[in-house]
Amino acid sequence: MISLSDFYHDIFACKTYKLSLDAGCTCPNRDGRKGFGGCIFCSESGSGDFAAKRGLPVKEQVEAAKKLVEAKVKGRSGNRFGKYIAYFQNFTSTYGDAESLLQKYRKALECQDVSGLAIATRPDCLSEEILSGIAEIARSHFVQIELGLQTSNEETGRLINRCYTKKDYSDAVKRIKKAAPNIHIVTHLIFGLPGESEGDMLESVKFVVEENQREAEKDFNDNPFFGIKITTLYIVKNTKLAQMYEKGEVKPLSKEEYFSLLKKALGLLPEKCVIHRLTGDPPKASLIAPAWTTDKKRVMNEIRGLITSLQ
Repeated sequence: MISLSDFYHDIFACKTYKLSLDAGCTCPNRDGRKGFGGCIFCSESGSGDFAAKRGLPVKEQVEAAKKLVEAKVKGRSGNRFGKYIAYFQNFTSTYGDAESLLQKYRKALECQDVSGLAIATRPDCLSEEILSGIAEIARSHFVQIELGLQTSNEETGRLINRCYTKKDYSDAVKRIKKAAPNIHIVTHLIFGLPGESEGDMLESVKFVVEENQREAEKDFNDNPFFGIKITTLYIVKNTKLAQMYEKGEVKPLSKEEYFSLLKKALGLLPEKCVIHRLTGDPPKASLIAPAWTTDKKRVMNEIRGLITSLQ
């Protein structure tokens, strides 16, 4: 396993920060193309609760996001902050007019000290046109594509209104690596989804590892590193999941349960897997449960301790 900080430092030779941006997209399970309402856990603002304000020109979003990052690191050394990655985080950031989205990606990379691009999306929203354009960008810049899988269990996928399958994920990994082997693929998983057993959650980890390693072993792939993000399920206001919680149909994981799962999951990850995140950052104003996640500093310290114990 490789820490994200070390992974980025090897690429950029300095500390690197992600700037959370909004490409102005929606999702196909919100606008009726595949469904309505979005995933049951997703808030009204998508996954970009901390993204720059939607509607601002990209360069203005970048400058606003830089100020937020500087505030977070205030009090550290007086050296330059290093490099930035433009992170198009909110909703499905490849869903829309391809040329318009590609222009936004390029605009972000024109900004001072922005040296890389990260794009959060769904595996079923990578058209040939947009994937070809992203591959072209990857010829000269670091590019990271984040795929929301959440689970490899198809029954759970239907329950959460995901509106795509694990085959869509497998196909996306193949297509990305064929288009540009150096694109860094990061997969999102959620532990604690309704009805899932420990076996289901660990099976999702195994599935992600197998799919990414299979592509890494092919002759055309000269970049064997892949990334993973794992978080516990958050219940936030104004979601279908919140309604289920109020009816007693879903119970969030306790911290002890989550850490027990994490320990087993980390044991399944290969040496060249980059750990991007093992906890999320839910907005406190809209969080309903689990309450233990609000003490982020303590949770992060305990995660670091867990990783150290496994090394």
